[in-house]
Amino acid sequence: MTDVFIYDHVRTPRGRGKKDGSLHEVPSVRLAAKTLEAIRDRNGLDTATVDDIIMGCVDPVMDAGAVIPKAAAFEAGYSTKAPGMQISRFCASGLDAVNFAAGKVAAGSDEIVIAGGVESMSRVGMGMSGGAWYMDPSVNFPAYFMPQGVSADLIATKYGFSRDDVDAYAVESQKRAAHAWENGYFKNSVVPVKDQNGITILDRDEHMRPGTDMQALASLNASFQMPGEMGGFEAVGIMAHPEVERITYVHHAGNSSGIVDGAAAVLVGSKAGGESMGLKPRARIRHFANIGSDPALMLTGPVDVTEKLLKKTGMSIADIDLFELNEAFAAVVLRYMQAFDISHDKMNVNGGAIAMGHPLGATGAMILGTVLDELERRDLNTALVTLCIGAGMGTATVIERV
Repeated sequence: MTDVFIYDHVRTPRGRGKKDGSLHEVPSVRLAAKTLEAIRDRNGLDTATVDDIIMGCVDPVMDAGAVIPKAAAFEAGYSTKAPGMQISRFCASGLDAVNFAAGKVAAGSDEIVIAGGVESMSRVGMGMSGGAWYMDPSVNFPAYFMPQGVSADLIATKYGFSRDDVDAYAVESQKRAAHAWENGYFKNSVVPVKDQNGITILDRDEHMRPGTDMQALASLNASFQMPGEMGGFEAVGIMAHPEVERITYVHHAGNSSGIVDGAAAVLVGSKAGGESMGLKPRARIRHFANIGSDPALMLTGPVDVTEKLLKKTGMSIADIDLFELNEAFAAVVLRYMQAFDISHDKMNVNGGAIAMGHPLGATGAMILGTVLDELERRDLNTALVTLCIGAGMGTATVIERV
C-alpha cells in the first residue's frame, strides 16, 4: 500500500454557535470555502489535480446540504475537475474524512485529496437532519437511546468521577486553550474569516472563557438531570448497566463541549503527488480504525477503538507521545486517561472542545491539525487522535512526523 502523508492543514476560528455569534452570518459553504482557499493559496495548488474533496458534515441540510464540499469548491474558485463528497459519522466525521482520503491514497486511486469538515451550528441546529436513531422505537430500543449528556453522566457514575473531577478538568481545558492562544500556538493554522469587503469577521475562537474557575462552575446546575429523571432515560441507562443503582448528574454547559461554527481542511497525498506539486510532507498517517461500542455508555468508543488500533499497529500506549481526544464531555476524557493510565501532561495539551467548542463535522480534522502542530513545536514524533461518537462508536488515527 502507498504511504499517505499530511502536507498541510488549516481551520477557521470557532464562532459561538448562536444567532449573536460572529460567524452566524456566514453560510456553511462559505466557511468551508475559506479553508479550501487557504489550502490552495498556501501550497500553490493546481486545483485541477485535486482528486477529491471530502468533508464531514453531521447535519447536511438547508444551506449545509447538497454535497457541500463540491459547492465550496465552486465558491472557492477551484477547477471544475475537482470533485467533492460529504460524509457523516456524527462527531468523528472530520477525522473519518481524513481517514477516507488516506484510504483512497493508500489504495493508489488518488494522489492528492483535501479532507476536513464543516458545521454551522448557529444556522443548522444539531439534529436538524433527523433520523431513525432518534425517532424510531424499533431502533432506539435496542440502541438504549438516550441524550448524550445522560450517557456522559452514566460514565461518570460508573467509573467514579465526581462533580469536582469533571469541573477541575474543564477549568484546566480553559487554561490550556488560553495559554495556547496567548503564545501563538495556533497562529499558523487558523485562517481568519473575512467578509466580501475583506474585513475580518473573526480571527480567534470566541467560545473560550479563560476566567473560568471552580467557583463559577459550581454555580451551574446539572444539565441532564431533568431528561434523565423526568424523561425516563436514567431507567434506560440502568437497564443497560444494572450495576449502577442511580445516576449522579455532574455535567453541565461548563464541562461539556461548546456549540460553535467552524470548518477545517487537511491536505493529504502520496509521496508522488506531493513531489509533483513541490510539497514537503509534515507527517505520515500510520493507521486508523473504527469500532462499534457500548451504545448506552455511548461515549467510551475511544477506549475500544484505541485498543483495536494499537493491536493492529503492534504499538503500545507508551509509543504515543501526545493524545488528542475530543472533549465532548469531561468524563469522556477522564475515563480514557483512567483506562490507559495516561498522564494529563500528554492529553489535550492545548485545551479542547470544552474551551473552544465542537463544530461537529469539522472537529476531527481540527484536532488532528492541532496535535500535528504540537508535535512539531515540541519536536516529538507520534500522536493518536480519537473521538467518541453518537450511538456508541469510536474512531482513531495514529500519525507520525516525517
